[in-house]
This record gives sequence, structure tokens and C-alpha cells, in this order.
Amino acid sequence: MKTELCSFCLKSGILCQKCSAKVKAGEISELDLRIARLLLSLEEKYTSLQNICFYKAVSVNRTLAIIVGHGDVPRLLGYGGKIIKALGEEVGKSVRILEYGVDDRKFLEDLFMPLSILTINTIWLPDGTTETRVILRRKRGTRLPFDLKALKEIACKVRKMSLRVEFA
Repeated sequence: MKTELCSFCLKSGILCQKCSAKVKAGEISELDLRIARLLLSLEEKYTSLQNICFYKAVSVNRTLAIIVGHGDVPRLLGYGGKIIKALGEEVGKSVRILEYGVDDRKFLEDLFMPLSILTINTIWLPDGTTETRVILRRKRGTRLPFDLKALKEIACKVRKMSLRVEFA
């Protein structure tokens, strides 16, 4: 697994000068360390994790977003969802896998999975800021498979994107 931290630091649990400087500077959080160690421990059981690139983890309420490299989402979703389930049980949260460096539409599709997006609009507000309006398709009477507030906050933390979510 590729990450900002060296693999020796992850395996030993003791950070070298370079890695501890990244933690002190705020480039890497304690949550990033914990998730990277967890992914490293799962790497032995699930060999597809050896090829992923882990960037960051963001936690909001009962939802954890893991940002991975381009094309790595299927590797984490593989094995019938066992990797995601193991991560979720370990941290006690529902897990969302997001891809790093993709366009806004792909980011939002990954964020709101399994619901499909009907349209995405940009709303220009009078104070000069923008808001992204997302209209999702949902069957009447069904419960949302995720915490909407948490996903809005994740979008704000990861992409600095203010969301307005509507249903059709």
C-alpha cells in the first residue's frame, strides 16, 4: 500500500523524523495513521490492498470517508464487500470510499452511492459564494442508506463544496 507515511513507521508504530514532522504540521492526522495501519493489517488477508494508494481519512459523526488513488475504489469494494465490512466493524462507523483527483460529478456519485444523481447545478449566491445543488433519485417511502448531514460535511471537508441536496 502506498501512503504519505513510510511503511516502516506504519508497521512499527514508531514514527521517524520525517513522518512525525508531517503529523506535527497537520498534513497527516491521527485518524489517517489509524486507518493506514488498519489497511496495512488487512493487506495480508486481501492482497488487492497491496496496490492501493491511501491519501486521507475523514470522519464525521457515524460516517468515515476514505480517499484512495485513481482506480483503487474497485480494489477496496472487492471480495464481496468484506474489506469495507472489516473496516466498518473496526472503526464502528459506516464507510464511504472516495477517489482522489476526480471531477465533481464522479466525487458526488461515489459519495451518494447507491442512489443515482439526476442532475448537478451550481447556484451563485448574492454574497459571491457558490452552492452545489444535487438532485437524487429516491423511491418513495424508502429510508436513506446514509446520514445526509454527515455526507454534506464530508463534501465540505474534502472538496470545500457546499451542498444542497434534493430528492425527485
